[in-house]
This record gives sequence, C-alpha cells and structure tokens, in this order.
Amino acid sequence: MDNIINKINGTFHNTSDLKIKKIKFEVDELAIVYLDGFSDKDLLERTLVTPLITTKYDKNIDIDFLQNTLTYFERIIEINDYKNAVDIIADGDVVIFTKDNKMYTLSYKSYPTRSISEPETSMVVKGPREGFIEDMKVNTLLLRRRLRSNNFVINTLKVGKYTKTSVAICYIEGIADNHLVDKLKRKIEKINIDGILDSSYVAKFLSNNNYSIFKQEGTTEKPDICVSKMLEGKVAIIVDGSPIVLTYPYAIIEDLQDSHDYIVRSPRATMLRILRLIAVVTAVFLPCLYVVMQEFHYEMFPIKLLQSVANSTENIPLTPSLEMLFVILLFEVLNEASIRMPKYVGMALGVVGAIVLGETGVKSGLISSPAVLIASLSSIGMYCLPDLVGSISVLRIVFVLICTVTGLFGLVSAVLITIGYMARIEIYDTPYLAPYAPMIYSDMKDGVNKVGLRDMKLRPLSYNNKNKVRQKDGE
Repeated sequence: MDNIINKINGTFHNTSDLKIKKIKFEVDELAIVYLDGFSDKDLLERTLVTPLITTKYDKNIDIDFLQNTLTYFERIIEINDYKNAVDIIADGDVVIFTKDNKMYTLSYKSYPTRSISEPETSMVVKGPREGFIEDMKVNTLLLRRRLRSNNFVINTLKVGKYTKTSVAICYIEGIADNHLVDKLKRKIEKINIDGILDSSYVAKFLSNNNYSIFKQEGTTEKPDICVSKMLEGKVAIIVDGSPIVLTYPYAIIEDLQDSHDYIVRSPRATMLRILRLIAVVTAVFLPCLYVVMQEFHYEMFPIKLLQSVANSTENIPLTPSLEMLFVILLFEVLNEASIRMPKYVGMALGVVGAIVLGETGVKSGLISSPAVLIASLSSIGMYCLPDLVGSISVLRIVFVLICTVTGLFGLVSAVLITIGYMARIEIYDTPYLAPYAPMIYSDMKDGVNKVGLRDMKLRPLSYNNKNKVRQKDGE
C-alpha cells in the first residue's frame, strides 16, 4: 500500500491538495484518494470513512464488500486502468485503492457554484428568467427539464491537454441533422490545445473563417432560447466552466430575434424588429453619411440644417472625418473603461465622462455638437443588437475611413461588397443571410416580419434538419 501511495503522490507531483486516507483491516487495507475542495468533507467523513473504519472484515476487499458497507452510494464502479483512475481523481471524484491493486470509484463532487439567476445580457420583461451558469451538469439539467424526451441526446467529450474540459454536444434525435452532429463532433475531437477555458475557445475551432469580422456561431445564456433553437434542428455546444452556450448552424437573422418577440402579439414583435433594424442601420451609416455630406455633398443637407451645421463647425480645427473618428474612438474608450472598472465606478464614469468630455469638447471648440450627437446616436443604436456590437463597431469606422477618401461612390461600393461577402458566407451549409439571400418564403414568417405561432407550421428550411414539420393542423 505504501508503494501505491508513493506512486499516486508521484503522479500528482506531491500537490498539497491531494488527500489520501489509509484504512487497515485484518487481512487487507485500502487508501481513499481525492482532491481537496471537490468534496464535502463532512459528508465524506460520515458516509465513507466512518463506515469503513467501524467495519470489521477478515477477507480481501472487493466490490461486494464496498457496496454492502457504503450504503449511501447507489453505484460503485470498478476501474481496471490506472491512467483512468488518475483522470477520475483529477476530475474531482473519489477513488479507492486496495493493496492488491484493485481500484474503485464513487462520485462525491460537491463544490460551490454560482446560483441560477437571470443573465445580465438577456434581461426580459416577461418570460423565463433562468440562465446558464458555469457548471455543465446544471446547464444540461436546465435543458433536460424542458426537453423531457428520450430523443434529447447529450454526447460529452474531453478537450484540452491539461484542463480536460468537458464539452457536451446536445441535440434532438429525429430533428437535428446527423451529418451536422458528426461534423461538429469530429472537429471538437481534433482540437489539440493545452486548455479550454471558455466556450469562445471552442467556437474558434468550429469557425470556418477566424479572420471574418462577422460572428459565425449562435450564442445564448438562456435555457429556453437554447431549447427553441434545438427544436428548430440546431445543435447546442455546452462547455464546462462557461455560461455561454453555442448553437450551430447560425444565420444573422437570429440576432434580430428576441425571446420577448414570442411572448407579445405578432404586430408588436414585428414593430420591435423593425425598430432594431433601423437602429442598427443608423448605427452603421449615420456617421459615414455625415462625413460624406460635409466633405463632398453639402447640397444633400436641408437649408436650415445646413446653416445649423455650418455655424456649429465653423471654428472646428479638425476635418469632418477626423472629428467623427475622434468622437467615435472617445466613446469606444469610455465604453471599455466603464466595463472593466468596478461596477459602480464604471457607471459613474460612463455617464459623467460622456457628459463632461462631450460638453467640454464642444465648448472648447475641439469638436462640434452635431458630431457628438451623431456618434451618441450611433453608439446607442448598435446596442439594440448586443451580439453584433463588435461587427458594427468595426464596420462604422471602416465606412468612415472609406468615405473620407472616396465619398458617396466609395460608400455605396463598400456596402455592396460587404453585402456580397456576407451572401457568400455559409455556416455549416446554412446561408448567412437566410431567409433573404437566398429567398426562402416560409422562413420569412419569422424574419423581420413575424406571424403568429400557429402559422409557423414548418421548421426553418434554411437549416438542414430531418423533420420539417413543426405542427400539424388540428394539433
């Protein structure tokens, strides 16, 4: 037994949180091995150590003895491979070693986790408020509560040389495309990296183009949204340690949709989606159009507005393009600082900093009030689709730079090139701009315009799925 204990200590390099409890019997002896912090010490002492110490046994220890003695556990598993036993200990479970090199495992995991709460990035007025947390078992349970079917499948893989992070592939058998499931599984199995710390790591390996400014995976922090996507035929990827669940395939129209749209009446949902679309278009194009009109096309301004803009920008030392870039970058810096500073300080910095810096800049004559107003509207508008903030931020700066050199012709050309590029993107055989490029009329029922739930009888045809029918007449 001493040799076995020395071997275990050597395998774990004598780490201080490795705990080994040796218990002797008349004929045999065993060692209980676990990592401190993963198990409830009180429970372990009462249900494992105490029963073994107080039991007299004069034969070699076997699984029947352990099962009869440790009645707290429903199942004790015998292990035949030492490497497998090491992985089980590293994963947080308890392993019992006997003198004749027999190994048994039993689960004692009980470590602190964040409580289930509403995600700050997905607040709702009405509807479910549960959100995913950093524990994969809790997250899969939240899905299982909503999908009480034997067709709900969870396949778990281990990824990362050192972290050995659990990654779960979740889908509904009979709806999800098996080819897609197999393709995602093969890609995840091929990941060869030291560690996976978040679902974004996995997303990089599943992406077709890591250098694109457009996101290529669906993301959600809410179980109800995740289940609704799986019911459409998508596959969910859950990574242990991350509250963000990935969904594949993905089309950009998903970010225009919101869980609240399926609770309110269809006309209201359609109006909200149109407002979001207008806000995003404004966020991208308002700054560059302002630069184009000031630099090249004064005649596009209405007369009264032209007089107001001319009076406001009369003594500004910067050109319109440099002024707009300066104000946009100023808002970006304030946003980054407010996110990374302590919560209450960050809120004060965001509000006071924007007001004070904006007002001071205008009064000092460094920037004009129209530039501040336009940059503010643009910054507010892009947060109507929070998952696309990164793409919108890059696009508006690129478009301003293009307009500085080439004017309106350059802007139109850049927009057409961008749309053409987006139309060529496919995420696991799903067109990025579906259902509008290509035109899929049945899917447009849940596009910018949203019809009632009873009228959406088919699952989205944009995605490959095995069962196209969502509901039937009279059911």
